[in-house]
Amino acid sequence: MDTKPAPFVPPAPRPRQKPPSTLQMLRIVNKNPLELWGEPSYNKPWISISTGIGGPLVIANDPGLIRHVLVDNAKNYKMAKVRQKILRPILRDGLLTAEGQVWRRSRKAMAPVFTPRSIHGFAPAMLRCTEAFAARYENAAGPVDVSRDMTMLTFDILAETLFSGEIAGEAGSFAHQVDRLFETMGRVDPLDIIGAPDWLPRITRIRGRASLAFFRRIVAETMEMRRGKMEADPQSVPEDFLTLLLRAEGPEGLTRGEVEDNIITFIGAGHETTARALGWAIYCLSQAPWERERIEEEIDRVLPTTPDPTDWLDAMPFTRSAFEEAMRLYPPAPSINREAIEPDRYEDLEIRKGAQILVMPWTVHRHRALWDRPDAFMPERFHPGNREKLDRYQYLPFGAGPRICIGAQFAMQEAVIALAVLMSRFRFESLPETKPWPVQKLTTQPQGGLPMKVVRR
Repeated sequence: MDTKPAPFVPPAPRPRQKPPSTLQMLRIVNKNPLELWGEPSYNKPWISISTGIGGPLVIANDPGLIRHVLVDNAKNYKMAKVRQKILRPILRDGLLTAEGQVWRRSRKAMAPVFTPRSIHGFAPAMLRCTEAFAARYENAAGPVDVSRDMTMLTFDILAETLFSGEIAGEAGSFAHQVDRLFETMGRVDPLDIIGAPDWLPRITRIRGRASLAFFRRIVAETMEMRRGKMEADPQSVPEDFLTLLLRAEGPEGLTRGEVEDNIITFIGAGHETTARALGWAIYCLSQAPWERERIEEEIDRVLPTTPDPTDWLDAMPFTRSAFEEAMRLYPPAPSINREAIEPDRYEDLEIRKGAQILVMPWTVHRHRALWDRPDAFMPERFHPGNREKLDRYQYLPFGAGPRICIGAQFAMQEAVIALAVLMSRFRFESLPETKPWPVQKLTTQPQGGLPMKVVRR
């Protein structure tokens, strides 16, 4: 008799049964774009819309089409206008928003920091930061917001590894401003959808200007602190991400503005994606105790015998799989947007010049033709032997192609170390008020946070 419990199905919008009206669509986009998608988006390989708001649109779900756009013919696709209108006011010429030669300069300048050897070198600092953070839970009284806490933890890790602990400002105020920034500027504005001219004010972004100014001030202070150290005592300067960027500044390298923009990109967005995925993973495991117990057994077996955290990513496949499954259900970056520079064709799909190509990891990761029980939390999809069966382009937590996330391996190592330390000491239990609802902003965020009880194991 099969006594295995039914898998946990975490909260998510149900596919719409009929298309919304234009007014309804604008309201949904303003509130939560994840609630926009109908049954065809979860069942068809692609949807081509030739007319309507914003011009030609192709929603790409088929892994072959996704590969065509993001990899095989990537030169024919630039960043989409709508995406740039959301992110460029925040990140300007940072790595996520830069294009052409500016993007290539930045990617080349950062590459040495994200080699496997460099990332492995970050593991001890990741471990120290997580252990220090976990100590806060030892005497936790009352519920904690795991979503907010993971933002603070990943900020601590980012600050220590890439900036050697030398980011100006306080982590607490930083976490508040991150939420504020993404609540306002980091989301689609309805005026962008209807193609309103840029001079028309976007109310959402006006509300975020103070938070953006906060970030710009922190970055300016951080850069000046490090420049002062480089001038006063070059031998004492840590060889980290910040130093590398500042040394890349010059006539043949990055401009001062590009250095600042890339620092903002990593401080503002580089940790946010991992934080959200960690929060969702902890929540899903709290609702699937049979999965949690398997991971606890793995952690309890590995940690005493494998002290080097560099080895944990490979040594703990169940822990890694749970994090990967959380990123499938709640992709940190829920949309990838491109625009066709010239006409193109994929199989019998005609792609017009200027067409907007929308790759939605949210729908691709829940597509009925690609996944068995796609709405359920089933980490075994990513267990050794199963992970290899997945098409490379049906799972896109870090994107794909030339613009794949440069910090993907950094994030995976960080997540497994964080989960291993936290789950070796504590259990996170849901409360009656733990009722998260996924909302698309810059990342997939839990509306209302993740209030949970922390219990010592």
